Amino acid sequence: MVRLTERYAVLVTANLGTVLGKAVTILRAFRPDDNVLPLAELVRRTGLHKATVHRLAGELVANRLLDRVDGGYRLSGGLFELGMRASVERSLLEMAMPFLQDLYERTHETVHLGVRDELDVVYVVKLGGHRQAKSPSRTGGRNPWYCTAIGKALLAHADAELVHEALSMPKVRRTPHTIVAPGILRTQLERVVETGVAFEREESALGITCVAAPVFGIDDEVIAAISVTGPTGRFTPEAHVAAVRAAAEGLRSTVGRRERLR
Repeated sequence: MVRLTERYAVLVTANLGTVLGKAVTILRAFRPDDNVLPLAELVRRTGLHKATVHRLAGELVANRLLDRVDGGYRLSGGLFELGMRASVERSLLEMAMPFLQDLYERTHETVHLGVRDELDVVYVVKLGGHRQAKSPSRTGGRNPWYCTAIGKALLAHADAELVHEALSMPKVRRTPHTIVAPGILRTQLERVVETGVAFEREESALGITCVAAPVFGIDDEVIAAISVTGPTGRFTPEAHVAAVRAAAEGLRSTVGRRERLR
């Protein structure tokens, strides 16, 4: 009897894992520019059976992870609530906001706070005013490390094995200025370590340039990076190096004080 019960538990757990994986696949089928996706498109993107997608989408609606609207489904506010409960990013956001706001007031250009997720940059914050440059970034979005100043700032201080992996990965040119040569990228990463800042010059999108600085934690590991982005016509990234460094150092000090009080 015990063996049968244990076997049943294993089967149930495996089935739950499969269901969970399929539900996540449905949620991840939504791309940054998507608003509403028809059921047929969810089926096409996920490769799941239509009946499975229909059933799981209904469960996701019931749990406020999807909304059922005219024309199909859209991501629900419940996902935003869960995201804001992510303890690391939330506490980092709370500590960073005063420095990001000060940086915006000093530059009046688009300000980002980003963290590394494997070999991508994930944007935790994007602040910009009425004249902000059009860029491919968005809060909660991601970009490859090699075409962003934040990505280079995050990778420059990583361990040698991760840097090697990052340099060896296949790279897609986002613009004619995207740097994909491992040797040039390695030189740029070494320069980031020397100077404390990284640059992007129309590498993720045409018409924008950027400067970023890493934010170190209490153990001297990079936990985030801060950047300022502006249009190439009026923005000179070198002119904002001191401001970006000051914001990153201010956040580092705040993180250190918070950690020492724990």
